[in-house]
Amino acid sequence: MEVEKGERFEFGANWLHFLGALDEQRIDSAADSLSGMLDLANLQGMRFLDIGSGSGLFSLAARRMGAEVRSFDYDPQSVACALEMKRRYCPDDPAWRVEQGSVLDKAYLDSLGRFDVVYSWGVLHHSGKMWQAMDNISSLVEEGGLLFIAIYNDQGWRSRYWRGVKRLYNLNAPLKCLVTVLHLPLYIGRVILRSLKGRMREVRGMSLWHDYIDWLGGYPFETASSRQVLDFFSRKGYALVKLKDVGGRSGCNEFVFRLGRGV
Repeated sequence: MEVEKGERFEFGANWLHFLGALDEQRIDSAADSLSGMLDLANLQGMRFLDIGSGSGLFSLAARRMGAEVRSFDYDPQSVACALEMKRRYCPDDPAWRVEQGSVLDKAYLDSLGRFDVVYSWGVLHHSGKMWQAMDNISSLVEEGGLLFIAIYNDQGWRSRYWRGVKRLYNLNAPLKCLVTVLHLPLYIGRVILRSLKGRMREVRGMSLWHDYIDWLGGYPFETASSRQVLDFFSRKGYALVKLKDVGGRSGCNEFVFRLGRGV
């Protein structure tokens, strides 16, 4: 119903198309990005929660790194995508569980327990209630555990512009085509620049085209400054471990926090 009203992008439909571009190199890139941000060579013996698992790529990466993984997503097509990912690479694996759920459903979250690593990259700002979502996930991390999130950077009027673009994209098919074509020079420019630098693949193993579509259509859309996110989790008892700040540019600021012990 939200999709029909133009109030939500079909993230899962985009991820199902991404499956056709998936290969071992992308999976390795996803694992490397996890390892690099968490400063962990492996996740052996750890419980890993993937909130808004999307394609399931990072759940798969975490599983290959040795974690016991639980994945959930609000979008049923994203759940289907992650299940297909599991079927292809980890069939009948009891240490990876995929299900449908909402980050805004506190009763559901409370039923999950606590995890050594809670991961939610580029998800909470699409929930429609970002600050509530951040509050909800703050209780899912084990004492001494890690929280790894990425939140769209607040750019003031630029963010308001993109929110309008994303809203238009989701209203109907003609507007979707118009928005895609009008902003195609941004995609082409990005491809040319990456080609010149010899970096045609996303560092996180994603596809440039699917990432572009996700950016254009990703709605609901909220933003926050690094300082706002840092202050919020500091009040929840978290200490910052690592920050990748995009500065004044668009994109996501990435945060790794540790809860409680040793901070």
